[in-house]
Amino acid sequence: MTLLIRPLRPDDRDQWMPLWLGYLDFYETKLPDEVSETTFARLCDPARLQQRGLVAEKDGRLVGMVNVVFHAHNWKREDVTYLQDLFATLETRGTGVGRALIEAVYRLADENGTPTVYWMTQEFNATARQLYDRVGTLTPFIRYQR
Repeated sequence: MTLLIRPLRPDDRDQWMPLWLGYLDFYETKLPDEVSETTFARLCDPARLQQRGLVAEKDGRLVGMVNVVFHAHNWKREDVTYLQDLFATLETRGTGVGRALIEAVYRLADENGTPTVYWMTQEFNATARQLYDRVGTLTPFIRYQR
């Protein structure tokens, strides 16, 4: 069966949560359950226009997810799209799931009138960076945080 990229739905919670937790584990991050539940609810809320969740479904099973945030940018007239979270299951990596999710974000950004898409990853994420080097442009920016 083909890969289907579609919006996240409230009834996806039981399949989405392991993807989310796998993503957090990869980045050695733990969040309170309340934060994960709030994030899921926000991504499914059609009234919350500044956030969206998309999932990759294969044979009725979720195998990937991507979460985006639309926000204003002081150097552009239009808002921009921040691809905040991207994850594919271990067994589907290298099969096109990540690329399909990124391309879906590109389409969503274009449809939303926020065509600039950016994201970050950790320097050591070599596998993902191989894909990112093909679908995006590496910038020289370094991120700081309080």
